[in-house]
Amino acid sequence: MKISQQDIVHLVEKMPAFPKTVHRVIELTSDMNCNPKDLVELIEHDPVMVLNILRLVNSAYFGLAQPITSVNHAVVYIGLNTVKNVALSTATIGVLPKRNEAGFDMEAFLLHSLATATIARMMAKRMKVPSKDLFDYFLAGLMHDFGKIVFANFMPHEFKNALKIAKENNIHLYEAENEIFNINHAEVGSLLGEKWQMPQSLIESLKCHHSHKEGNSQIIDLVSAADQVTKELKFGYSGENLLEALPKIVTKHFGKDINAIVSDLGDVNAEIDNARIFIS
Repeated sequence: MKISQQDIVHLVEKMPAFPKTVHRVIELTSDMNCNPKDLVELIEHDPVMVLNILRLVNSAYFGLAQPITSVNHAVVYIGLNTVKNVALSTATIGVLPKRNEAGFDMEAFLLHSLATATIARMMAKRMKVPSKDLFDYFLAGLMHDFGKIVFANFMPHEFKNALKIAKENNIHLYEAENEIFNINHAEVGSLLGEKWQMPQSLIESLKCHHSHKEGNSQIIDLVSAADQVTKELKFGYSGENLLEALPKIVTKHFGKDINAIVSDLGDVNAEIDNARIFIS
């Protein structure tokens, strides 16, 4: 069944919207001259967001030496960009449906997404990405496969067939999606990122994480590699576990295979356990 781009846009529009506060957070922080005080005041008017942010920044995932007691302290200690991305991460997970008619395992999918996010962040840290930017990699990893949710939600029978075709023919799921829908989850994910008014760099990462070409941004390459590591280590399940070639920037820094990456990163299991708070 081939569907038009217009049909896909319509399906994406049916996905839940972010709360107004989250859209305002994105709008504020997209301004290079954003005043941190304005962001703090905005978040403090949303008790649920305050609770989520303080709970997360005080978790083992951030490993801060002293407890954070206010949003203002959070901005000071972990930075404005990280506070923004924590808000986006919790909002993103919050709007996802719990089940679907395609039989797509949402719990396994979220674990795969969270593991990819964590490993992308760990790899970025090893490559000396500034701490204020590390959570950009986490958010890109977390959302990399979210286009699949649009298929699972609104075209469940067709998506179930794509899963079956990928398994029976031993091909990547995005290839089966192209065969059935004439579009794949990476492209749909970028449309979802546009609907949610995500930063352009994130939208590009969603669109290109299966595209192995010279000139990709580092965030695209690291998310792509983190996806392969997550599949190899079997954290969760995103529809298939076929591996792709690792980007050159990754093999140059970490070594030629996934085992070399895992060895360099250290205790991946512990980091992912710490990150589970995002979906708990």
